Amino acid sequence: MTARLEIWGIDGLPEVVAGDDIAGLLVASGADLRDGDVLVVTSKVVSKAEGRVVPGSRDEHLPAESVRVVATRGTTQIVETRHGLVMAAAGIDASNVPAGHVALLPVDPDQSATRIKRGLQDALGIDVAVIVSDTLGRPWRDGVVDAAIGASGLDVLWDLRGQHDAAGHLLEATVIAVADELAAAGDLVKGKLAATPVAVVRGFPLQRNVSDDGAQRLVRSSADDMFRLGSREARQSVVTDSAPVDGGAPGGPDIDEAVVRSATDAVSMPGIALDVRDGGQLVVVTGDPLTAGVVVGRLLAALAAAGLRGHWPVEPPDGAATAVAVVAPPERVSS
Repeated sequence: MTARLEIWGIDGLPEVVAGDDIAGLLVASGADLRDGDVLVVTSKVVSKAEGRVVPGSRDEHLPAESVRVVATRGTTQIVETRHGLVMAAAGIDASNVPAGHVALLPVDPDQSATRIKRGLQDALGIDVAVIVSDTLGRPWRDGVVDAAIGASGLDVLWDLRGQHDAAGHLLEATVIAVADELAAAGDLVKGKLAATPVAVVRGFPLQRNVSDDGAQRLVRSSADDMFRLGSREARQSVVTDSAPVDGGAPGGPDIDEAVVRSATDAVSMPGIALDVRDGGQLVVVTGDPLTAGVVVGRLLAALAAAGLRGHWPVEPPDGAATAVAVVAPPERVSS
Protein backbone atom coordinates (compact mmCIF):
# COMPACT_ATOMS: atom_id res chain seq x y z
CA MET A 1 0.00 0.00 0.00
CA THR A 2 1.30 3.43 -0.94
CA ALA A 3 2.29 5.55 2.06
CA ARG A 4 0.10 8.55 2.82
CA LEU A 5 1.65 11.45 4.67
CA GLU A 6 0.12 14.27 6.68
CA ILE A 7 2.25 17.35 7.32
CA TRP A 8 1.32 20.37 9.39
CA GLY A 9 2.93 23.10 11.44
CA ILE A 10 2.51 23.47 15.19
CA ASP A 11 0.92 26.83 15.93
CA GLY A 12 0.95 28.80 19.16
CA LEU A 13 4.56 28.29 20.23
CA PRO A 14 5.99 31.29 22.11
CA GLU A 15 9.13 33.15 21.11
CA VAL A 16 12.01 30.91 22.12
CA VAL A 17 14.71 32.39 24.36
CA ALA A 18 17.93 31.08 25.87
CA GLY A 19 17.32 28.33 28.40
CA ASP A 20 13.94 27.24 27.01
CA ASP A 21 13.14 23.54 26.83
CA ILE A 22 11.77 22.96 23.33
CA ALA A 23 10.20 19.62 24.27
CA GLY A 24 8.48 21.34 27.20
CA LEU A 25 7.17 24.09 24.93
CA LEU A 26 5.74 21.47 22.56
CA VAL A 27 4.04 19.66 25.43
CA ALA A 28 2.59 22.92 26.76
CA SER A 29 1.23 23.79 23.30
CA GLY A 30 -1.11 20.80 23.47
CA ALA A 31 0.00 19.66 20.01
CA ASP A 32 -1.36 16.32 18.83
CA LEU A 33 1.80 14.16 18.88
CA ARG A 34 1.82 10.39 18.54
CA ASP A 35 4.19 7.43 18.31
CA GLY A 36 5.95 7.33 14.95
CA ASP A 37 5.58 11.04 14.18
CA VAL A 38 8.57 12.89 12.74
CA LEU A 39 9.13 16.39 14.12
CA VAL A 40 11.08 18.81 11.92
CA VAL A 41 12.48 21.61 14.09
CA THR A 42 14.04 24.72 12.58
CA SER A 43 17.64 25.08 13.76
CA LYS A 44 17.08 28.77 14.57
CA VAL A 45 14.84 27.99 17.57
CA VAL A 46 17.30 25.36 18.74
CA SER A 47 20.07 27.96 18.55
CA LYS A 48 17.95 30.41 20.52
CA ALA A 49 17.16 27.86 23.22
CA GLU A 50 20.82 26.87 23.51
CA GLY A 51 22.11 30.43 23.84
CA ARG A 52 23.68 30.56 20.39
CA VAL A 53 22.32 34.03 19.57
CA VAL A 54 25.33 36.29 20.09
CA PRO A 55 26.31 39.94 19.54
CA GLY A 56 28.23 40.71 16.39
CA SER A 57 28.12 40.15 12.64
CA ARG A 58 28.58 37.22 10.30
CA ASP A 59 32.07 38.37 9.37
CA GLU A 60 33.11 38.57 13.02
CA HIS A 61 32.01 35.03 13.84
CA LEU A 62 32.75 33.28 10.53
CA PRO A 63 36.40 32.34 11.25
CA ALA A 64 35.49 30.56 14.50
CA GLU A 65 32.53 28.75 12.94
CA SER A 66 34.34 27.42 9.86
CA VAL A 67 37.27 25.12 9.24
CA ARG A 68 37.76 25.54 5.50
CA VAL A 69 36.84 28.00 2.75
CA VAL A 70 35.35 26.19 -0.24
CA ALA A 71 34.59 29.15 -2.50
CA THR A 72 34.40 32.94 -2.36
CA ARG A 73 32.38 35.12 -4.71
CA GLY A 74 32.21 38.79 -3.81
CA THR A 75 31.12 39.04 -0.20
CA THR A 76 29.72 35.50 -0.12
CA GLN A 77 31.80 32.67 1.33
CA ILE A 78 30.88 29.00 1.07
CA VAL A 79 32.65 27.25 3.93
CA GLU A 80 32.85 23.94 5.74
CA THR A 81 31.63 24.17 9.32
CA ARG A 82 32.96 22.32 12.33
CA HIS A 83 30.09 19.87 11.81
CA GLY A 84 31.35 19.04 8.30
CA LEU A 85 28.49 20.92 6.62
CA VAL A 86 29.27 22.95 3.50
CA MET A 87 27.10 26.05 3.42
CA ALA A 88 27.08 29.80 2.97
CA ALA A 89 28.54 31.79 5.87
CA ALA A 90 28.69 28.68 8.09
CA GLY A 91 24.93 28.91 8.59
CA ILE A 92 25.29 32.16 10.56
CA ASP A 93 21.95 33.95 10.29
CA ALA A 94 20.94 37.51 11.12
CA SER A 95 17.21 37.10 10.45
CA ASN A 96 14.61 36.90 13.23
CA VAL A 97 17.15 37.87 15.91
CA PRO A 98 17.71 41.20 17.69
CA ALA A 99 19.54 43.92 15.77
CA GLY A 100 23.30 43.65 16.12
CA HIS A 101 23.10 39.90 16.83
CA VAL A 102 23.43 36.71 14.79
CA ALA A 103 22.37 33.13 15.36
CA LEU A 104 25.10 30.49 15.19
CA LEU A 105 24.26 26.87 14.41
CA PRO A 106 23.78 24.55 17.39
CA VAL A 107 27.06 23.14 18.67
CA ASP A 108 25.87 19.54 18.21
CA PRO A 109 22.59 19.34 16.24
CA ASP A 110 22.35 15.56 16.68
CA GLN A 111 22.48 15.94 20.45
CA SER A 112 19.92 18.74 20.21
CA ALA A 113 17.54 16.42 18.34
CA THR A 114 18.13 13.67 20.92
CA ARG A 115 17.27 16.00 23.81
CA ILE A 116 13.96 16.98 22.20
CA LYS A 117 13.12 13.35 21.45
CA ARG A 118 13.89 12.22 25.01
CA GLY A 119 12.03 15.17 26.51
CA LEU A 120 8.85 14.22 24.65
CA GLN A 121 9.28 10.58 25.58
CA ASP A 122 9.67 11.45 29.25
CA ALA A 123 6.72 13.86 29.30
CA LEU A 124 4.23 12.12 27.00
CA GLY A 125 5.49 8.56 26.77
CA ILE A 126 5.65 8.74 22.97
CA ASP A 127 8.39 7.56 20.63
CA VAL A 128 8.99 10.13 17.88
CA ALA A 129 11.83 10.97 15.53
CA VAL A 130 13.28 14.48 15.50
CA ILE A 131 15.07 16.31 12.69
CA VAL A 132 16.84 19.65 13.17
CA SER A 133 16.75 21.43 9.80
CA ASP A 134 18.54 24.34 8.23
CA THR A 135 18.50 26.00 4.83
CA LEU A 136 21.07 24.93 2.24
CA GLY A 137 21.84 26.04 -1.29
CA ARG A 138 22.70 23.36 -3.85
CA PRO A 139 25.37 23.16 -6.56
CA TRP A 140 23.96 23.60 -10.07
CA ARG A 141 20.46 24.43 -8.76
CA ASP A 142 18.88 27.79 -8.03
CA GLY A 143 16.94 28.27 -4.82
CA VAL A 144 17.35 26.86 -1.34
CA VAL A 145 15.83 23.89 0.47
CA ASP A 146 15.80 22.74 4.06
CA ALA A 147 18.04 19.79 4.92
CA ALA A 148 18.74 17.78 8.05
CA ILE A 149 21.72 18.97 10.09
CA GLY A 150 20.69 16.97 13.15
CA ALA A 151 18.53 13.89 13.66
CA SER A 152 17.51 11.33 16.25
CA GLY A 153 15.24 8.30 16.11
CA LEU A 154 15.40 7.40 12.41
CA ASP A 155 17.70 6.07 9.74
CA VAL A 156 18.73 9.24 7.89
CA LEU A 157 19.79 7.22 4.83
CA TRP A 158 17.97 4.37 3.13
CA ASP A 159 20.54 2.20 1.40
CA LEU A 160 18.84 0.27 -1.41
CA ARG A 161 22.03 -1.04 -3.00
CA GLY A 162 21.84 -4.74 -3.67
CA GLN A 163 18.06 -4.76 -4.10
CA HIS A 164 16.21 -5.15 -7.39
CA ASP A 165 13.67 -2.78 -8.93
CA ALA A 166 10.33 -3.79 -10.42
CA ALA A 167 12.03 -4.61 -13.73
CA GLY A 168 14.59 -6.83 -12.04
CA HIS A 169 17.51 -4.41 -12.37
CA LEU A 170 20.08 -4.49 -9.57
CA LEU A 171 20.36 -1.18 -7.71
CA GLU A 172 24.05 -0.36 -7.40
CA ALA A 173 24.16 3.29 -6.30
CA THR A 174 20.77 4.18 -4.80
CA VAL A 175 21.08 5.64 -1.30
CA ILE A 176 18.17 7.92 -0.38
CA ALA A 177 18.69 10.85 2.00
CA VAL A 178 15.28 10.47 3.65
CA ALA A 179 16.07 12.88 6.50
CA ASP A 180 16.75 15.65 3.97
CA GLU A 181 13.53 14.84 2.12
CA LEU A 182 11.56 15.02 5.37
CA ALA A 183 13.25 18.30 6.32
CA ALA A 184 12.31 19.84 2.96
CA ALA A 185 8.74 18.54 3.25
CA GLY A 186 8.40 20.02 6.73
CA ASP A 187 9.58 23.41 5.51
CA LEU A 188 6.64 23.59 3.11
CA VAL A 189 4.31 24.07 6.08
CA LYS A 190 6.73 25.94 8.33
CA GLY A 191 7.66 28.52 5.71
CA LYS A 192 10.35 31.15 6.05
CA LEU A 193 8.07 33.96 7.21
CA ALA A 194 5.23 32.16 9.01
CA ALA A 195 6.84 31.98 12.49
CA THR A 196 6.02 28.26 12.66
CA PRO A 197 9.31 26.62 13.66
CA VAL A 198 8.14 23.02 14.10
CA ALA A 199 6.39 20.72 11.63
CA VAL A 200 4.91 17.27 12.18
CA VAL A 201 5.10 14.54 9.54
CA ARG A 202 2.72 11.67 10.20
CA GLY A 203 2.48 8.39 8.33
CA PHE A 204 6.11 8.12 7.29
CA PRO A 205 7.37 4.51 7.46
CA LEU A 206 10.22 5.00 9.93
CA GLN A 207 13.20 2.69 9.77
CA ARG A 208 15.47 2.27 12.77
CA ASN A 209 17.88 -0.42 11.66
CA VAL A 210 21.13 1.52 11.93
CA SER A 211 22.68 2.73 15.19
CA ASP A 212 21.34 6.21 15.87
CA ASP A 213 24.37 8.25 14.83
CA GLY A 214 22.20 11.10 13.58
CA ALA A 215 22.57 13.39 10.60
CA GLN A 216 26.36 13.11 10.69
CA ARG A 217 25.94 10.09 8.40
CA LEU A 218 24.73 12.48 5.70
CA VAL A 219 28.07 14.32 5.55
CA ARG A 220 30.13 13.07 2.62
CA SER A 221 33.73 12.26 3.47
CA SER A 222 36.51 14.28 1.87
CA ALA A 223 37.78 11.16 0.13
CA ASP A 224 34.45 10.81 -1.70
CA ASP A 225 34.00 14.52 -2.41
CA MET A 226 34.52 15.14 -6.14
CA PHE A 227 33.81 18.88 -5.82
CA ARG A 228 35.74 19.83 -2.70
CA LEU A 229 36.59 23.32 -3.97
CA GLY A 230 34.89 25.94 -6.09
CA SER A 231 36.13 26.07 -9.70
CA ARG A 232 38.23 29.19 -9.17
CA GLU A 233 39.68 27.86 -5.93
CA ALA A 234 40.47 24.51 -7.57
CA ARG A 235 42.46 26.24 -10.30
CA GLN A 236 44.34 28.31 -7.70
CA SER A 237 45.09 25.14 -5.75
CA VAL A 238 46.55 23.45 -8.82
CA VAL A 239 48.81 26.44 -9.50
CA THR A 240 50.00 26.45 -5.88
CA ASP A 241 50.48 22.70 -5.72
CA SER A 242 52.33 22.58 -9.04
CA ALA A 243 55.25 24.61 -7.70
CA PRO A 244 58.42 22.51 -7.99
CA VAL A 245 59.64 20.81 -4.83
CA ASP A 246 63.11 21.79 -3.64
CA GLY A 247 65.28 19.26 -1.86
CA GLY A 248 64.20 15.97 -0.33
CA ALA A 249 64.14 12.57 -1.90
CA PRO A 250 62.01 12.05 -5.04
CA GLY A 251 59.76 9.08 -5.57
CA GLY A 252 57.64 7.23 -3.05
CA PRO A 253 55.52 4.10 -2.76
CA ASP A 254 52.25 5.79 -3.75
CA ILE A 255 53.09 6.79 -7.33
CA ASP A 256 50.93 5.23 -10.04
CA GLU A 257 52.88 5.06 -13.32
CA ALA A 258 49.63 5.15 -15.31
CA VAL A 259 48.72 8.48 -13.67
CA VAL A 260 52.12 9.94 -14.57
CA ARG A 261 51.79 8.73 -18.17
CA SER A 262 48.34 10.30 -18.39
CA ALA A 263 49.85 13.61 -17.26
CA THR A 264 52.65 13.44 -19.84
CA ASP A 265 50.17 12.58 -22.61
CA ALA A 266 48.11 15.63 -21.67
CA VAL A 267 51.02 18.07 -22.10
CA SER A 268 52.90 16.57 -25.04
CA MET A 269 54.05 18.98 -27.79
CA PRO A 270 55.58 18.38 -31.24
CA GLY A 271 59.32 17.98 -31.12
CA ILE A 272 59.40 17.16 -27.40
CA ALA A 273 59.79 13.61 -26.12
CA LEU A 274 58.54 12.70 -22.63
CA ASP A 275 59.95 9.41 -21.36
CA VAL A 276 58.46 7.99 -18.14
CA ARG A 277 60.97 5.86 -16.25
CA ASP A 278 61.48 4.05 -12.95
CA GLY A 279 57.83 3.13 -12.50
CA GLY A 280 56.68 6.72 -12.88
CA GLN A 281 59.24 8.29 -10.56
CA LEU A 282 61.16 10.10 -13.32
CA VAL A 283 60.11 11.93 -16.50
CA VAL A 284 62.93 12.68 -18.94
CA VAL A 285 62.27 15.56 -21.33
CA THR A 286 64.18 15.68 -24.62
CA GLY A 287 64.05 18.37 -27.32
CA ASP A 288 64.46 22.11 -27.75
CA PRO A 289 65.36 23.52 -24.30
CA LEU A 290 62.98 26.51 -24.54
CA THR A 291 60.01 24.40 -25.60
CA ALA A 292 60.97 21.76 -23.05
CA GLY A 293 60.70 24.40 -20.33
CA VAL A 294 57.14 25.20 -21.41
CA VAL A 295 56.25 21.49 -21.37
CA VAL A 296 57.77 21.05 -17.90
CA GLY A 297 55.64 23.90 -16.52
CA ARG A 298 52.51 22.27 -17.92
CA LEU A 299 53.63 18.87 -16.64
CA LEU A 300 54.04 20.18 -13.09
CA ALA A 301 50.46 21.51 -13.20
CA ALA A 302 49.12 18.25 -14.65
CA LEU A 303 50.87 16.25 -11.93
CA ALA A 304 49.49 18.59 -9.26
CA ALA A 305 45.97 18.09 -10.62
CA ALA A 306 46.51 14.35 -10.15
CA GLY A 307 47.74 14.79 -6.56
CA LEU A 308 51.47 14.51 -7.30
CA ARG A 309 54.36 16.99 -7.14
CA GLY A 310 57.56 17.40 -9.09
CA HIS A 311 61.23 17.87 -8.20
CA TRP A 312 62.67 20.15 -10.87
CA PRO A 313 65.20 20.57 -12.18
CA VAL A 314 67.07 17.34 -11.61
CA GLU A 315 70.20 16.14 -13.35
CA PRO A 316 69.00 14.87 -16.77
CA PRO A 317 70.44 11.83 -18.49
CA ASP A 318 72.90 12.46 -21.34
CA GLY A 319 71.25 14.10 -24.31
CA ALA A 320 68.09 15.19 -22.47
CA ALA A 321 67.07 18.82 -22.06
CA THR A 322 65.85 18.34 -18.50
CA ALA A 323 64.04 15.92 -16.21
CA VAL A 324 61.34 15.95 -13.55
CA ALA A 325 61.37 13.63 -10.55
CA VAL A 326 57.81 12.78 -9.51
CA VAL A 327 56.94 12.98 -5.83
CA ALA A 328 54.00 11.70 -3.85
CA PRO A 329 53.20 14.37 -1.21
CA PRO A 330 53.45 13.20 2.42
CA GLU A 331 49.67 12.93 2.86
CA ARG A 332 49.53 10.47 -0.05
CA VAL A 333 52.51 8.31 0.89
CA SER A 334 51.41 5.03 2.44
CA SER A 335 52.52 4.54 6.03
